Amino acid sequence: MDISVVIPLYNEEESLTELHDWIRRIMLENQLSYEIIFVDDGSTDGSWEIIKKLKDESENVRAIKFRRNYGKSPALHCAFQKAQGDVIITMDADLQDSPDEIPELYRMIKEEGYDLVSGWKKKRYDDKLTKNLPSKLFNATARKVSGIKLHDFNCGLKAYRKSLAKSIEVYNDMHRWIPVLAKNAGFTRIGEKVVRHSPRKYGKSKFGANRFVNGYLDLMTLWFLSRFGKKPMHIFGLWGSLMFLLGLIAIILVGVIKLYDMHHGNPYRLVTESPYFYISLTMMILGTLLFLAGFLGELVSRNAPERNHYRIDEEF
Repeated sequence: MDISVVIPLYNEEESLTELHDWIRRIMLENQLSYEIIFVDDGSTDGSWEIIKKLKDESENVRAIKFRRNYGKSPALHCAFQKAQGDVIITMDADLQDSPDEIPELYRMIKEEGYDLVSGWKKKRYDDKLTKNLPSKLFNATARKVSGIKLHDFNCGLKAYRKSLAKSIEVYNDMHRWIPVLAKNAGFTRIGEKVVRHSPRKYGKSKFGANRFVNGYLDLMTLWFLSRFGKKPMHIFGLWGSLMFLLGLIAIILVGVIKLYDMHHGNPYRLVTESPYFYISLTMMILGTLLFLAGFLGELVSRNAPERNHYRIDEEF
């Protein structure tokens, strides 16, 4: 199979039939074998009934229905495991991503050798104050931290080599950082394509402003995990040992000062009267706690079960 089109959705019943027909037309015109995988993320409208109707009309439709709303990342993770196409293309269900981009995205993966091609909505129709400006700041920070030169990390329209999609684990809200996950997994041929962005035709956006705050926190998490995820002792153990050592040196200095006082006729001054005693003691305690945190992190990282377990109500 040439292409798997993965479409996560939540309450998008108005657009599904139009999107399906648009994708089918593009595939037939370009003579591409394909499947469309809808992932219903706990919709409360008639989205699932529309998907079942599309399945009855086309053998190219496959679908997963979550029992409740988990989010976009779990939807992508489950669809990636199910996908059979050599190239996997993700897009949103709201018709703001154009299926007309599919043939060129497919060509860039197959002929130009990219592992991942991310869409860049250079001209957007979102509100400039609430979405465009925060998005630019968001992406500038992402480029600086990750070293990946993309203009739009969060674009839903992306193309993946099959081996990449099967290799990464998309969890929590990490769908924003799939290029970073790919780079951390060793897939470094990451490209970009300017894609068309259309105004939302039906319904309303499901994403709030809190995604920017959560996005920064997730980026810091990925940076830490890429550096120390498999070796937490290297950072916690290092700083813990350093703080313990500094605290030990401070304790010794306090003892030397006490001996100096005794030698010069002031034997009644207590060690605990010196503020350096408490500073050194605190540093030793914090150093011990950091070292133990690193040790426990090593145990967790070596024995942690998989995170992605979701209740699937129905699939076909």
